[in-house]
Amino acid sequence: MNKDQVNGKWKQVEGSAKQLWGDLSDDDLKKAEGSVEKLYGVIQEKYGDTKEAIKAKLDKLRKK
Repeated sequence: MNKDQVNGKWKQVEGSAKQLWGDLSDDDLKKAEGSVEKLYGVIQEKYGDTKEAIKAKLDKLRKK
């Protein structure tokens, strides 16, 4: 996978996260620095969801 493909996948994850957790700001997403693991942490901090719940929600949305 090249850099453009990775960036594209990250944009999809960001979009999904914003759709599910509407109060996520661009600053929140910047904190994740392109890392899904860090994104889980940002969402956990802001919403209190577990990592497993966050992953399940993102996976469910991507399968639609």
